[in-house]
Amino acid sequence: MADPKGFLKIRDRELPVRRPVPIRLMDWKEVYEKRAEDADALTRQAGRCMDCGIPFCHNGCPLGNLIPEWNDLTRTGRFDEAIERLHATNNFPDFTGRLCPAPCETACVLGINQPAVTIKNIEQSIIDKAFDDGLVTPQIPDRLTGSTVAVIGSGPAGLAAAQQLTRVGHTVAVFERDDRIGGLLRYGIPEFKMEKRHVDRRLEQMAAEGTRFRPGVEIGADGELTGTELLERYDAVVLAMGATVRRDLPVPGRELGGIHQAMEYLPQSNRATAGDLVPDQITAAGKDVVVIGGGDTGADCLGTALRQGAKNVIQLEIMPRPTEDRPDGQPWPTYPMVYRVASAHEEGGERVYATSTVEFVGGDDGNVKELRVVEVDMASGRPVAVEGTERVIPAQLVLLAMGFTGVPTAGVVEQLGLEVDPRGRIARDGAWATSVPGVFVAGDAGRGQSLIVWAIAEGRSAAAAVDEFLRGHTELPAPIEPTTVSITV
Repeated sequence: MADPKGFLKIRDRELPVRRPVPIRLMDWKEVYEKRAEDADALTRQAGRCMDCGIPFCHNGCPLGNLIPEWNDLTRTGRFDEAIERLHATNNFPDFTGRLCPAPCETACVLGINQPAVTIKNIEQSIIDKAFDDGLVTPQIPDRLTGSTVAVIGSGPAGLAAAQQLTRVGHTVAVFERDDRIGGLLRYGIPEFKMEKRHVDRRLEQMAAEGTRFRPGVEIGADGELTGTELLERYDAVVLAMGATVRRDLPVPGRELGGIHQAMEYLPQSNRATAGDLVPDQITAAGKDVVVIGGGDTGADCLGTALRQGAKNVIQLEIMPRPTEDRPDGQPWPTYPMVYRVASAHEEGGERVYATSTVEFVGGDDGNVKELRVVEVDMASGRPVAVEGTERVIPAQLVLLAMGFTGVPTAGVVEQLGLEVDPRGRIARDGAWATSVPGVFVAGDAGRGQSLIVWAIAEGRSAAAAVDEFLRGHTELPAPIEPTTVSITV
């Protein structure tokens, strides 16, 4: 039972302190102060949970996290039980507690007329304490089923599916085209948002449980296993390779040097931060940098460029600046499009809204030197240039952070003869299965570009479908269906 007066006594949110900007720009460590956990603050915040009769936070989170339960266990200091309830629905709260934009908080009932409960911070506190106290241990299956599963892709969807299937006794191998396991968790997320030691300790747990990892293998590529050969060797295949086709900006001057996709730039930075030698690394040092795209990936580019010593950074967004408060058309408990400030935005740079790039202009060396941009009006639902607003922005490095359009069709998708829908997603039925028997799809490859919580939920649900396919029954939870969507209007 929650504290019935907790939300009346404590009305303000208390969150960990971020390190001073001048200090954190000098390194790649996470932006928060090293956690000397303020137990009293955590207890106060967990006590604000209303223990609602209908907890809409459950629906805000596709994982169905048992938020009121572990909030109250945190309030009463029962962390061993809290981590059990947290892990009951979420394989990787150490990832989501750092990276998820917390749709659970925008669906919090308290958030109707007060600041929402600090659900995300409580989640991170529970899992960090659990690791510190040795409460996160391998869950080794009692017996093996004799069935084998190949998982293609080692992002959150692939890892969640692999862990679930390993724990029920299947022999699971995870194939990853990069040299290290982790997918976007490893090479797409900067260290200052999540240090890779958190990924490594989870992989150690999974390896101890029996999951086998095969980095540096791109299924379907020349000289590697084809999709057909993979299906001959394994009883089931889970495709969780993400939606990696990057959206481009085909305007005049796109061929100039110095214009790169964010997912060229960020992985190189992460490799360098890990101590790897990166020949011809794309760097922002001493340059005017323009990031095109106003989302999380754009903010990651901004924070990375500042740490590399950029002269100036501008982040362009074609949409108008969101409002500070919920728009009338996005009422509680939807996830609203409001003005948000990431840690990188606190560190410097400029955010420019309602602006579209008209042309990249190059210098005599063949590299970009500036952008011609124009303000746009979105009143009609499409960007319309505003006459007389054209201007020039200097830039020696341009980073395209405009999202993704779907899965690459060459390679394993083509070899297996899989259908790709008009939105670039691998077609699947209500049981997560493709038209090819034994081949299943989870994560962005089937849903399209989405959030980490949706990826984990998809991995868990697809694992249940695969288990049923192999054994004829399953006890694994399936929090969502392929067609489940977030609360919206």
